[in-house]
Amino acid sequence: MINNYKKVDASRISISELMQPSHSNFDGKIHGGYILNLMDQIAFACASKHSETYCVTASVDTVDFLNPIEIGELVTMKASVNYVGKTSMVVGIRVEAENIRTGHIKHCNSSYFTMVAKDDLGKSISVPGLILNDKSEVKRFLKAIKRKETKVHREHEFNSASFSLENYIEELEGYRIKIDLPENR
Repeated sequence: MINNYKKVDASRISISELMQPSHSNFDGKIHGGYILNLMDQIAFACASKHSETYCVTASVDTVDFLNPIEIGELVTMKASVNYVGKTSMVVGIRVEAENIRTGHIKHCNSSYFTMVAKDDLGKSISVPGLILNDKSEVKRFLKAIKRKETKVHREHEFNSASFSLENYIEELEGYRIKIDLPENR
């Protein structure tokens, strides 16, 4: 039986992996797709640990590659559940790379994966609530709420039947675009 609430620490996960030449792109840096694959794996593990069931990735938010990762660096990913809904969880992931010869550590990426808990039939199921133990955990929860609200607002604004291109023409001035639409639109 799933507990009603769990501490963030109960599902916090950290993994480390040495970056090899087989993980690199044509520029000799570690391929972003490889890093995303590792991030998806740790998000799955963290969410599954919290929910005590199988989880799937519903969305990925804010994937900014801040610093390149070099061959031979030790990459460490830290994941924690930052937010829970009824059946979903937002897993925050921080990616750092360490030069193992110098000890220099750089922040390479922070991302947020929305994971959904599933039962054996593939139906979404409820997840335990979250016990927030410190100010940073409360801030992460609040930031997740704000990201969710912003996404809902953006989807409503641009998918609404009342969307009118004329309302945005002035806003597009100054961008490197030319708008060349057929007259009948």
